[in-house]
Amino acid sequence: MNSDKPGLLIVDDDPLITDTLHFVLSRDFEVFVAETRAQVRSLLTQLQAPPPLALVDLGLPPMQHRPDEGFALITDLLNHSKRIKILVLSGQNDEANARHARALGAVDFIAKPAEPADIKKALLDALRFDQPSETGSAAADGDDPIIGVSFAMERLRQQIRLYADAPFPVLIEGESGSGKELVARSLHRWSVRANKPYLALNCAAISPTLVEPTLFGYAKGAFTGATQAHSGYFEDARDGTLFLDEIGELPLELQAKLLRVLENGEYQRVGETQSRYSNARIVAATNRDLRREVREGRFRGDLYHRLSVFSVHVPPLREQQEDKFALLEHFRALYSAQAKVPPFTLTPQAQKLWEDYHFPGNVRELRNIVIRLTTKYAGRSVGPQELEAEFDLDLVNPQAIPLPTDAQTLRDYAKKHLKSVHGFNLDRIMKQWEKSYVEAALDMTHGNLSQAARLLGINRTTLYSRMQTYQEE
Repeated sequence: MNSDKPGLLIVDDDPLITDTLHFVLSRDFEVFVAETRAQVRSLLTQLQAPPPLALVDLGLPPMQHRPDEGFALITDLLNHSKRIKILVLSGQNDEANARHARALGAVDFIAKPAEPADIKKALLDALRFDQPSETGSAAADGDDPIIGVSFAMERLRQQIRLYADAPFPVLIEGESGSGKELVARSLHRWSVRANKPYLALNCAAISPTLVEPTLFGYAKGAFTGATQAHSGYFEDARDGTLFLDEIGELPLELQAKLLRVLENGEYQRVGETQSRYSNARIVAATNRDLRREVREGRFRGDLYHRLSVFSVHVPPLREQQEDKFALLEHFRALYSAQAKVPPFTLTPQAQKLWEDYHFPGNVRELRNIVIRLTTKYAGRSVGPQELEAEFDLDLVNPQAIPLPTDAQTLRDYAKKHLKSVHGFNLDRIMKQWEKSYVEAALDMTHGNLSQAARLLGINRTTLYSRMQTYQEE
């Protein structure tokens, strides 16, 4: 992107819409257009930097009548760069889709048809709010960027302080949006390497064919387009920190080369035989279960053990009950100051709703909710009805909710659930619980249907039939 205008990626398979938006918005934005997720991936690899804005449809090929591809694209874009501000423009505008898109990380949802002037205003409003970090447990200037008073956050701070100066690798594990990059930056900031380079590479955001030359560098003529020699991340990081995000996406053939660097610091540029050495401290992050990836042959066991000399778990927000309000206060003050507007407030009923919400998108979702409330209700009081409109209350996370065992506790839980969930559907809830138990049994038995069926107390034929039903949904 060479223009002084902010970049805008528009993803829609209707050429009438993309042509119209391109014509109207190109006066204020440098516009890039794609029709499918595959085209988006190809386009992003060609750009020097990801665009700060994306306007995406949910109904994309090959499933134009379902939102699945659009939801997947939101995840793809945020995996590529957590700073991309995504607005959804879609005709699949029922409230459940809007809430789920926002929970995944979209800044807002615009229903089709929409006036171009309204779309432009929404895009410009999104640009007004800086994201001081690539999300996380919080982002703040000052001595401690980790926001929270819970035991989990205090333990996380202690681990960061303890591991910061060690030369050994650190593996950061946690769900999307929980703050893994913030932890990586804190490890560097509190270490003796703080004045050395800090480089970050998202392994999911780069073509597999480019990972090796990007990490290790390349010699002139090593491949088509290599018109001159170029250093890689290991060389540029020198004695600093190299953060490898989404390490689970690293191709198997490159995992052996990474292991060699971790063991003795030795590597070679692509197209060279000369050995070079790096003293960079490696910090890796993943939202996958790497132990499971090792068992299933998608990740090297020796590399996993080398990376996890120190392991840090960033807890999901649903496990940080008291931190929900600390983060609310932090982001509310930050974004009202940025927008130069008075902050909103929550009524007591809305505060209770905030406390009970499970935030499936973690801090990224919480931050985006605060941005939207700041935009819509500056200086005003927000009640439960306005707040509920921002929540993905239809999304149930059975794995995050311990199932009570006695009848009275179970009834109490059911009452609380019925009060808090909009559009409750018993059949859907029961299917989600059932699917979670089936997947858990298959995981525990490494995919052995007979053993999983015994674990679940059903016969093998019934288990297979239910698995087929899940695939068809």
